Amino acid sequence: MRTCVIGGAGFIGRHLAKQLLATGREVVVMGRRRARPEGLPPGASYVCCDYGDRGALRAHLALCDEVVDLAYATVPKTSFQDPMFDLQANLPLSVGMLQEAVDATRLRRLLIVSSGGTVYGPASSLPLTEDSRTAPISPYGITKLTIEHYGLMFHRLHGLPVTIVRPSNAYGAGQKPFVGQGFIATAIGRILNRESVTIFGQDGTVRDYLHVSDVASGILAALEVEQGAGEIYNIGSGIGRNNRDVLAVIERFASRDGYEVTLEIVAQRQFDVAANVLSSARLHAATGWAPKVDFADGVGEVWQDIRVAP
Repeated sequence: MRTCVIGGAGFIGRHLAKQLLATGREVVVMGRRRARPEGLPPGASYVCCDYGDRGALRAHLALCDEVVDLAYATVPKTSFQDPMFDLQANLPLSVGMLQEAVDATRLRRLLIVSSGGTVYGPASSLPLTEDSRTAPISPYGITKLTIEHYGLMFHRLHGLPVTIVRPSNAYGAGQKPFVGQGFIATAIGRILNRESVTIFGQDGTVRDYLHVSDVASGILAALEVEQGAGEIYNIGSGIGRNNRDVLAVIERFASRDGYEVTLEIVAQRQFDVAANVLSSARLHAATGWAPKVDFADGVGEVWQDIRVAP
């Protein structure tokens, strides 16, 4: 089984590639960097292929049994700064990939990694299921949802075996602070720099935090659902934590190592969804998947990883 992970050199992709290799798959990571990126598991091969090079993309897809699409050029924060770039840098390339995949006769599954944190928008009730209303309030979420719609359209019209997954907020060792997403890593980075942590509103936002290894295992589980084409699966913990809850856990490790957690509380932002918590009941029913990493253990791992980073 040959599995191609497009955009697999990133935070989630490296963990996913490792888990795919453990199943005996042949794993190919596709990215735009000319040199092999650091951090890829040794058993994974790497090919440089610009998403926009349709001929090269077509040739690579023709050799694949499975494709996982993790590629995305922006993050939620930057999407507000330039909504047009968010759209142009992501949507045409994703649709082009779907067009090329139609003729990939070996393909048994094309899994699109969407965003459980942004496609739903403000929630009327929690936890969110795959049938909850999708009303994103960020350019990032709007584009992600549009890519989902294109994927499902190609499934219906051309029989392309598309599955959609919507992960919650991934965290874990290897996540970098100060990149525009990832509250846990950024909060730890600021604390280690002896700077205050900014939260928006008295308690901040409520999010569903899921260790990256659990995100990867959820993607793998969805990939292996025999009748999963045309389906959408949330991947989340089902537990909501506000920023103060998260900082209380981080403080255990900070105080042990002689660091203090200080807050800067500022006004809420209009573009922040107040609360986002995902139900993964559909994925659990189909595969038995459930998260395994305890939240405090995962936070301790991130603390240690960033603390010792050069």
